Amino acid sequence: MRQFIAGEPVDLGWFQNWLTMIREAVSQGRRFTRVRVVSMPLTDYSRFGVFCSEHTNAAGEDIRYLKRDEAVDLPDYDYWLFDSRKLVRMHFDDEDNFLGGEIIEDPAVIVEHNYWRDAAWHRAVRRDDFATE
Repeated sequence: MRQFIAGEPVDLGWFQNWLTMIREAVSQGRRFTRVRVVSMPLTDYSRFGVFCSEHTNAAGEDIRYLKRDEAVDLPDYDYWLFDSRKLVRMHFDDEDNFLGGEIIEDPAVIVEHNYWRDAAWHRAVRRDDFATE
């Protein structure tokens, strides 16, 4: 991220394992989709995320962006859904340090999060369109 902020070429060596995993999974028919809810103007961290998403999208992931003020009626926390049936809610401290993920198995809660995922997806903009705004 320091290289990105300084306007230098970014060494993506640290990222290659993730990109390889996406490519392999996609070649086996799996889908990787994600909606990032972002505040405007973008922070340096979010701008770096947009930069990185160019590479993950090229590997087969479909990342889309939704401006926070358009994320009405969506939760104010991060979560991951795996195959629409496994839910992991992310926990962060007040300084946005990742504390861990909580696996949630309640089917009703998982269905609710699937609804939110779909609502976010339909409001979100494709990465390339967002990056050109």
